[in-house]
Amino acid sequence: MRADNSHHVIAAARRRAAATRKRAVAALRRMDKTGLLITFDSVAKHAQVSRSWLYTQPDLRAEIERLRARRDPAPSSQPVPVRQRASDTSLLRRLEAAADRIRRLETENQQLREALALALGDRRAGNVLGNAPRHAEEEISSDHRPVPTTASSTLSSAHSRRSGP
Repeated sequence: MRADNSHHVIAAARRRAAATRKRAVAALRRMDKTGLLITFDSVAKHAQVSRSWLYTQPDLRAEIERLRARRDPAPSSQPVPVRQRASDTSLLRRLEAAADRIRRLETENQQLREALALALGDRRAGNVLGNAPRHAEEEISSDHRPVPTTASSTLSSAHSRRSGP
């Protein structure tokens, strides 16, 4: 019969567990000292241990959570200093500027919609009357620059056609 050598196996397992714990604690202290982001994943990578093992160690888990909370305090716990807060007047001016910009953009959009409607109406009228609009290649001037078409020229041409005999 063989001798019982299990005490050697148990001792080796205890040494391995102690070495693992020592690596985790050392990694945690080193990361805290150097200012690295402390998460379960980062500690596990630095200590070369598994995340699940870290979660099973109540003292290490509590320390990681404490250090993480110290680095990332809740946003509500740090109010903005009074000197850095926007005044009511400043906020009101920003709101007014935004409202003015919205009005200008709405006006511009309306003008563009009207110009597009007129252009599409002219195009349709040209197709119906047999005066198909010229292609883009034909709307290039002799010096190879595009000929500008404006809403006012579209308006005047549309008005002159409609006010005919």
